[in-house]
Amino acid sequence: MITIVDYQMGNLRSVQKAVERSGVEAVITSDASEIASAEKLILPGVGAFGDAISEIRNRDLESPIKDYLAADKPFLGICLGLQMLFEQGFEHGTHEGLGVIEGDVTKFSLPLEYKVPHMGWNTVDIGPAGEDLGIAPQTHFYFVHSYYVRPTDPSVVALTCDYGGSFCAAVRRGNLFATQFHPEKSQQAGLQLVERFARGTLMPNTLSNS
Repeated sequence: MITIVDYQMGNLRSVQKAVERSGVEAVITSDASEIASAEKLILPGVGAFGDAISEIRNRDLESPIKDYLAADKPFLGICLGLQMLFEQGFEHGTHEGLGVIEGDVTKFSLPLEYKVPHMGWNTVDIGPAGEDLGIAPQTHFYFVHSYYVRPTDPSVVALTCDYGGSFCAAVRRGNLFATQFHPEKSQQAGLQLVERFARGTLMPNTLSNS
């Protein structure tokens, strides 16, 4: 059973369908007790950092999410579900994140030839925390974002991506894995990633290049 956090900001059904394609049941919930007791948890998200973290707190979901993560159980964060793990985000002001990972979330500052948001397919390379994930270098994933995460500790960087310079595309620490890209929109490679998370085989298996 996969539990998907519902805080009214995310393409929840797309994530649920991606999980269910692997033959694993997925439930969408905003119930704090279900989140805290989940076997595997997905925190998705689409929209602005400040709005998202406010919704998490307004629904009293911050503590159950942090308690779940403190137990080091399997966790997949997607897009805002990655960004909110950090201490601060600077989208439309300064907002306090969940503070699970040290660092912040800042806007791209790029030469004029690079459009912001960074939108579309791009390749990833392997960071210090991603060597045993089985994701092949130069695998394509789908990105839609104007802000990116800056971990204080480079050892948590699992994947990097280049868009006018290298940025962190995913982090991993213990059983926590979170991506800036959208695996549910990334066709075969993304669906394989979701399936392997759902089935508990994300670490040892090889994710084929798309």
